[in-house]
Amino acid sequence: MQLFYAPEISFPRYTLPEEESKHCVRVLRMGVGDELHITDGQGMLHRCKVVDDNAKRCVVEVVDSTQAEPLPYHLVMAVAPTKNIDRYEWFLEKATEVGVGEIYPIESEHSERRQIKHERELKVITSAVKQSLKMYHPTLHELTPFKQVVAMPFEGEKYIAHCNSTLGERPYLGKLLKKGDRMLILIGPEGDFSPEEITFAVQNGFKPISLGDQRLRTETAAVAATMIVSTINAL
Repeated sequence: MQLFYAPEISFPRYTLPEEESKHCVRVLRMGVGDELHITDGQGMLHRCKVVDDNAKRCVVEVVDSTQAEPLPYHLVMAVAPTKNIDRYEWFLEKATEVGVGEIYPIESEHSERRQIKHERELKVITSAVKQSLKMYHPTLHELTPFKQVVAMPFEGEKYIAHCNSTLGERPYLGKLLKKGDRMLILIGPEGDFSPEEITFAVQNGFKPISLGDQRLRTETAAVAATMIVSTINAL
């Protein structure tokens, strides 16, 4: 299945943007009568056929539409961007493939990267949506200060992953999760969260957690958390 992403899709006919038109006609070599699929990123999957194979403004006609089931859980990942942005983009891609609802890039005390290119990172997520045939597009929020994310209202379970063994017990995440949970998970930078940040999070209802005995990089820890949540919900 060839999947395209168009949150602004119109009916009954829709003109693909120039870049998507070029990909459809010149790369995939689709012509009049060929079928493709478009998602709006909100769960709708539209089966379409090409009615004008212009490489700059390919026009498709919607044949039928179906509503996909959402994930059985809602996961919000709040993760500090890595110094090497490629590693953070790897996390964005893999988390999208596995299943995530929202992503907050966060700026914390020990952050090595304090700015990101939002549009670039959004494209990484969109590419992963199309590659992995997802009908729901994760929401990518703007870079947000740690304390703002911690203090914002959230209906669900809240966890902070950290490595500071002097600040009390850190149960393994997989032992705390239940199927269908709404959850917000904080993952810090390479230097970890500061003791003050951990204390602030706990005071705001976050439960300290461990992701295992291994020492993990930020992006690995974030993907591991995403996988744990997905696995618990698949059992």
